[in-house]
Amino acid sequence: MSDDWDSVTKIGSKTRGGPSTRETVVKGKSALNAAQRTGAVLATEKKFGSINAADKSTEGARLTKVDRTDDVVAPQKLDSSISNSIKNRRAEEGFKMTQAQLAQKVNVSANDIKTLESGAAIKNQQLLNKVCRVLKISPKTGQPLPPPGKK
Repeated sequence: MSDDWDSVTKIGSKTRGGPSTRETVVKGKSALNAAQRTGAVLATEKKFGSINAADKSTEGARLTKVDRTDDVVAPQKLDSSISNSIKNRRAEEGFKMTQAQLAQKVNVSANDIKTLESGAAIKNQQLLNKVCRVLKISPKTGQPLPPPGKK
């Protein structure tokens, strides 16, 4: 530490007086060879493509496009044929029950059954599987399942 109050300490990249050297990215073989001839300090890095580069699927591109959009993507709704099948099956003779009774058997609220039957529900596979198991219908098609033992 000096006792001189007039001395100045410079901190930073341009304190040596000369022009600062910037890191540049060289694209192409000829530019790389030119940089080697001038004696510049070189560092090379290999960039790797995605894991699925050989796979020609467009799913990744679609997801990127969805990510970049500002629009809200609507969630998948329940198919109307399945919601109608649930409503009709619940009203059939062997399964006569109200929405509240079905909700109690499935252990959900009656409002969940109401939205499921109206077709306004967002697809919830767990709830759909529970309801279809109680009503003995297929969760994919809405068709009645055959009795066990008969195929």
